[in-house]
Amino acid sequence: MSDVTDPPRAEDSAEPTATPSAEAEPEPPATPSSDAEPSAAAQGPAEPAAESAEPSAAAPSALAPAPKAPTQEELEALQRRPSFVFFGVLAAVALVSDIGSKAWAEVALSKRTAFEPSITLIKDHLAFTLAYNRGGAWGLLHDANESIRRPFFLLVSVLAIAFIVSLYSRLAPTQRALKWGLPLVLGGALGNLSDRITRSSVVDFIDYHALWIEKMNAFIAKYAKGWTVTDHWPTFNVADIFICVGVGLMAVDMVTSRRKPAASSNAPPGAPPPAPPEEPKVAAPPAPEAPAAAPPGS
Repeated sequence: MSDVTDPPRAEDSAEPTATPSAEAEPEPPATPSSDAEPSAAAQGPAEPAAESAEPSAAAPSALAPAPKAPTQEELEALQRRPSFVFFGVLAAVALVSDIGSKAWAEVALSKRTAFEPSITLIKDHLAFTLAYNRGGAWGLLHDANESIRRPFFLLVSVLAIAFIVSLYSRLAPTQRALKWGLPLVLGGALGNLSDRITRSSVVDFIDYHALWIEKMNAFIAKYAKGWTVTDHWPTFNVADIFICVGVGLMAVDMVTSRRKPAASSNAPPGAPPPAPPEEPKVAAPPAPEAPAAAPPGS
């Protein structure tokens, strides 16, 4: 007998492999849970719905455009205030013109003789004649006592100047007539005030005659006893011209202000104009609902 044993064969040493049993049941497919997130297939159809809703949201802006915003020039016009530089310059021009003309009249006309007291510009109509008026317009308070007349006219002049400055500070940008008229009235008032302070009387030198003045005086004489019928207008000066022109511009502003709508006429001076009525807004159509997600496996 031999002690050497035969080596094991490969067939005997190999372990038997596991073979699937015919009786094993296949695992059931995993069903999606109700809490699980929707699949990509379910999410896909919802995106076009969201995109389709965006144009409907922008539809109201196309149907009802927003009111036009005011331009920079319009805002500056609303915020613009009357310039006191313009006010002072125009009043100074009127004042200097009046003082200069009175100084010339006193020098040139005081040397005239009794036979030729005037400088004729238009025969029988316009001439320069030196005169001193202690009263007001049309000789108002001309014969009153100096202690009453002078303080009265000084007080009236100061109150008028204060009113003019206060009114100018509250002007609206559209009141162009008052913008020019108030400085002219101020310059004329200062010119006559300077005469009352320095010489207690006003220098007048413009002499005017006309047929319409005679007719006007004849009409007044029918209702006012003792009224003198003459073709002569009371002698005046350059300050009186500026005052009359300024008052005329104030009257123009009053007439034009009454023609404006009631809403704008009742607004305080300097307030912006009322806003235009808003355009009617169109309601936006409802956005379409997103299609329901398709069930899995369909």
